[in-house]
Parts: sequence; C-alpha cells; structure tokens
Amino acid sequence: MTAHQSLSTQAYQHIGYLFYAVAAVDKTIDDKEVKTLKGLVKEHWVNIDSTSDVFGSDAAYQIEIVFDWLEEADWKSDTCFSKFEGYYKNHSSLFTEDIKSLIIKTALAIAESYAGKNKSELIILAKIEALLKTK
Repeated sequence: MTAHQSLSTQAYQHIGYLFYAVAAVDKTIDDKEVKTLKGLVKEHWVNIDSTSDVFGSDAAYQIEIVFDWLEEADWKSDTCFSKFEGYYKNHSSLFTEDIKSLIIKTALAIAESYAGKNKSELIILAKIEALLKTK
C-alpha cells in the first residue's frame, strides 16, 4: 500500500467477518485456526499501514476483535461472508492487489491449520477468490 492509502477500521472489521466465515464454515472453530489467524495478524496485517482505532491500537487488531466477538456470539459463516461481500462490493477501491493477496493467504492458512482443507472450506475459498477478482 502507498503511504497515503490505508484501510479503515471498518475495513479491518469486515475482514474479520471474512476470516471468521472461513473458520466457521465447517460449523466448528478449532484453537489452531484462532492461533493461525492471530499469528498472521501480528506478522503481516499490523504492518500494512499506520491506521489506529479509537483506542490508539493498530486498527488491524480489529480483525481479531471482530473474530472473537463473532465466535462468542456464534454467528453463521454464510452471514459473515455476506457482510464482507457487501462491504467489499461497496468499497472495492480500498482493496489493493497486495491486500487481496494477503486476504487469500490468510484465508488459506486458516483453512489449512486444522486437518487440512475440507469440502466446505474449499468452497468458501473459491468464493473468496471469485469475489476478489471483481471490482
């Protein structure tokens, strides 16, 4: 991303919805999936830009916060995917090729973190890739 282009806190929150959708698509969330997500947020997502949330924390941590909240509230995968999809379609200009690539990399890592990818995970990964190809 360029120095003057950054994701909003709301964008990070919607990315959290998407990653939760991947983890929850098989109707169970394993600790390995959560650990993988949190590791990738710390390793890659916090380095994207310097956007902060209202508490002064790196806005990328909104991915984890939303994910944890969705897990606590037991949201459905398809509902979360739809929330991201709607946001993406209305704000696609925020999503650079680098961000799209990192989204796919993170989604794949979550899906593979517990016993490899199953059929439902393969389907949602294909939906994500197809969505991110649209503008």
